[in-house]
Amino acid sequence: MVDAIRAAGGEVYGITSEPQALASRAQEEWGLSFECVGDPHQEIADAARQGQMLDLRTSEVGEFITRDTSWSVSHPKGFYQPGVLALSAERLLYRWQSVPSRENMGGAGGRPTEDYVWQQIQASLADPSAADAVLDETPATKNKTPPFLIFSMMLMAHGWFLRPKAFTYQGDGVNPMQRFPLVLMRLVVFIACWIAAFALLPALWVGAALASYAPLAILGIRKVYVTFAVAAKE
Repeated sequence: MVDAIRAAGGEVYGITSEPQALASRAQEEWGLSFECVGDPHQEIADAARQGQMLDLRTSEVGEFITRDTSWSVSHPKGFYQPGVLALSAERLLYRWQSVPSRENMGGAGGRPTEDYVWQQIQASLADPSAADAVLDETPATKNKTPPFLIFSMMLMAHGWFLRPKAFTYQGDGVNPMQRFPLVLMRLVVFIACWIAAFALLPALWVGAALASYAPLAILGIRKVYVTFAVAAKE
């Protein structure tokens, strides 16, 4: 899509609430073909908001996000949720912003696909007399997000079932969302092992082990629920 946009005379930028050093590092290590711009003080987001172009939600940065990162995370004003803004010199061509909820995994899912966004931009460009694009509230998304309970269990699996661990970038060149399939397999194996234990070992022993582990799992899952239940700021 980036090449198609450039061929049409446009440009693509990735704006993040991370400091510029981390934005540049992600651009390099992920091999992105477009520039990533750090906006830790949310000046760009504020300009879009004041211009009534896009009103990104903002979430607080807590221990759940900062834990296990390989550097000090710095978000003076929190981090803003995903959004897409396409504009020409004359008008807004497309806009979408994430409204975090349990249904979209706190903003981690439910994002429009690249092809869909480009189609919407092309349709807007094809009609020069059209008004500014309205906010897209029902975009076409790539994958259906899993039920929130499954998502919570996957975060537990990511933390080796001892505590939930967010899919934050670890500085290893790997997009954190690429770990999803591996973590999902880890969860499946974990559940299969409990089923096998109940089938092959004395139920009393396995039940006692599960009862001992249950409080830890409940605390972890509750942590995820509480974290993502807090609505992002308007």
